[in-house]
Amino acid sequence: MAKKEEATVGFETKLQSAKETLEILMNQDITLEESVKAYEKGMKELQDAQKMLQDAQIKIQEIKASS
Repeated sequence: MAKKEEATVGFETKLQSAKETLEILMNQDITLEESVKAYEKGMKELQDAQKMLQDAQIKIQEIKASS
């Protein structure tokens, strides 16, 4: 059960981080370099969250198939 909780926390953390990055990108006072770094970080967080979601969907399909 702890592994499931870790995955959920990780997923939620990734989404929260991506939201915070979006707020940074909306700030008109940041430099181009800061924008690029924030964009890269945000995209990585979203990709990681997407992978976690896909893994969870696969596990659900496996559970349904074995029922």
